[in-house]
Amino acid sequence: MDRLSTEYQELLISLKQRIRTSQLRAALAVNQELILLYWQIGKEILLRQSQQGWGAKVIDRLSRDLREEFPELKGLSSRNLKYMRAFAEAYPENEFVQQLVAQIPWGHNLILLGRVKDDNARLWYAQQVTINGWSRNILTIQIESQLYQRQGQAVTNFEATLPPD
Repeated sequence: MDRLSTEYQELLISLKQRIRTSQLRAALAVNQELILLYWQIGKEILLRQSQQGWGAKVIDRLSRDLREEFPELKGLSSRNLKYMRAFAEAYPENEFVQQLVAQIPWGHNLILLGRVKDDNARLWYAQQVTINGWSRNILTIQIESQLYQRQGQAVTNFEATLPPD
């Protein structure tokens, strides 16, 4: 019975890990699709505004019509559609969006858009979110403490103490 119990426990642990891993992968895939959808919506709004001279009122109407058609979906408010437009304007290349910013949650992207004006800094913070798994609160703290600007400014003795390549 002991052997069966040990083997059973090992199986249970293994299956729990597989389930958690699959759940995480599914959540990341859903997030990526949502970010890409938001980017596409923003791109369409930008395109129509530039080609056909649509104003901000169209966004309000579009929001009403989309929410009427998809009442169960969150994120179709006028305010969020304006964020989508700003998102597409900040990141004009689809490949870039797919490779980096679609890997982080929408809330993180909104913080970056609202608080970081420099494109290089925004890119750096987005990379750090994916590398370090920062929450929105940690991202905000890092931006407010100007971590990007402080990188590389620390006084070190690396050159004097590390052996040459």
